[in-house]
Amino acid sequence: MNKIDLIQALKDSSHQSKSEAERIVALFFNKMADALAQGDRVEIRGLCSFFVKKYSGYTGRNPKTGEKVKVATKKLPFFKAGKELKERVDEI
Repeated sequence: MNKIDLIQALKDSSHQSKSEAERIVALFFNKMADALAQGDRVEIRGLCSFFVKKYSGYTGRNPKTGEKVKVATKKLPFFKAGKELKERVDEI
């Protein structure tokens, strides 16, 4: 399922217009992205959680030249499946 499929499912199940369903889905994902950008955790009980991991900077090497390169600190989003989702997928 992709974003378009999700919009269509919302439209069909709630009798919304396509533009209204698009707006709702966009709002949902934008709010999740905003929360993650602020360092908050997003948890949808029974389904999943999203959180941000912070990595310290380090000195790496360019594989072609062997030159030392400083890698800046970074933050990456992570997804963790919830217990109910794991069980549901395992049943199929």
